[in-house]
Amino acid sequence: MPNLLILHSSGRTNRSVTRALTAQFRDQWQASFPDGGITERDLVAEACECVNEAWIAAAFTEEPNRTVRMQQVLQVSDGLVDELMAADHVVIGAPLYNFAMPAALKAYFDQIVRVGRTFAFDAEQENPYTPLLPNTPLTVITSAGDGALLPGGALYELNCLEPHLKILASFIGLAEPVFIRVGYDEYQDERHVNSKARAAEALAKHFTHLLERATQPGCAVC
Repeated sequence: MPNLLILHSSGRTNRSVTRALTAQFRDQWQASFPDGGITERDLVAEACECVNEAWIAAAFTEEPNRTVRMQQVLQVSDGLVDELMAADHVVIGAPLYNFAMPAALKAYFDQIVRVGRTFAFDAEQENPYTPLLPNTPLTVITSAGDGALLPGGALYELNCLEPHLKILASFIGLAEPVFIRVGYDEYQDERHVNSKARAAEALAKHFTHLLERATQPGCAVC
């Protein structure tokens, strides 16, 4: 049965817009795949360490040449990569913080974007980088303080989260992200209420589409 990986990066818990919508996706998943696996990782409660000199030295040393200490340094990263590799679908809850992704999510990607694990490097090739994940489907649920920061808005050029996530996903082999967006969180007015309702509806339709595609030959939860 398929495995779902949910990554939370909102600093909020009880009032989080993204966590509420990831919960909706999780509930739909459980109803559709009662025997499927679900892993939820809270990147705020269990924060990843920042990459440091010891980590870089270990990651860029070929595995047979790593010392015991290097193996220990990469233990968390290896576990995160294994978890990601086992997922048939990835859902990321990523509010827009200061025009970019939360620091907790950036630290996670710094741990899992690994040469030899999630991408290959061959200096002799014209394009030396090859993603190693099997085009794993990705759903990103995001919220912004101002609706103008979302596609079509006057401030969308300031939105660095979405292009960054697209680049990271493509680089390691995740599929093109499907974004479910909520706006006007800072205003807390009717626009925000309506935006949340539209996002919940869009997420439900997105999941239905995933189920329809999952019936196609060779497709798990596309």
